[in-house]
Amino acid sequence: MDLGLKDRVYVVTGATRGLGNAAARELAADGAKVVLTGRDEKRAADAAAELGPNAFGVGVDNADPEAPARLVAAARERFGAFHGIFISVGGPPAGFVADNSDEQWQTAFESVFLGAVRLARAAAAELDDGGVIGFVLSGSVHEPIPGLTISNGLRPGLAGFAKSLADELGPRGIRVVGLLPARIDTDRVRELDGMSADPEATRAANEARIPLRRYGTPEEFGRTAAFLLSPAASYLTGIMVPVDGGMRHGF
Repeated sequence: MDLGLKDRVYVVTGATRGLGNAAARELAADGAKVVLTGRDEKRAADAAAELGPNAFGVGVDNADPEAPARLVAAARERFGAFHGIFISVGGPPAGFVADNSDEQWQTAFESVFLGAVRLARAAAAELDDGGVIGFVLSGSVHEPIPGLTISNGLRPGLAGFAKSLADELGPRGIRVVGLLPARIDTDRVRELDGMSADPEATRAANEARIPLRRYGTPEEFGRTAAFLLSPAASYLTGIMVPVDGGMRHGF
């Protein structure tokens, strides 16, 4: 199936590793051109170099108010176009209600929530008919995850923003989609498992709750993202797609 990604230009944030990197890899593999970001300039450049000449790395923090304009300009200057953005950010600190400080909440809000809102607003102002805005969210949009209180507080609100944005941008032919990963085998998930007294037992218990009985691979997440961002998904907007092996048991 031809996804229609050849020579389309996307910005992918938080893409030096993890889910953002997986999405950038699959987009580039299918012929798209990608501006990928990370907080560290060198890591962003190295990640782009691994994807070849159709990728360009920019060191930027999602929380930086100047980031959106910089990234759209980089896409246009480097590749001559801008067709979409995939907004990913590293997970906020783990912890239960009593564990997280006001400073941690504020920092996470600036990066996870407000930074994503700014990026989406800037993209919306620049995209034409056929453009797309994608968000990496979490299964916590539907059900809180124990020990991830900050994420549980912020992700559902961002999903609501994404849904509102889809309604507003639909008449202009711009799509908005969200992906809801659960246990994808990334450094972040392994880190969370490693915080338990017995990481192997924790992973086994998590796998037992997944109908497919295993963690997903970053490549599986990346392929789902590439499809949803592509012209092949041209009639899909305002949706939240679980990438979770069936872990969410509701409809």
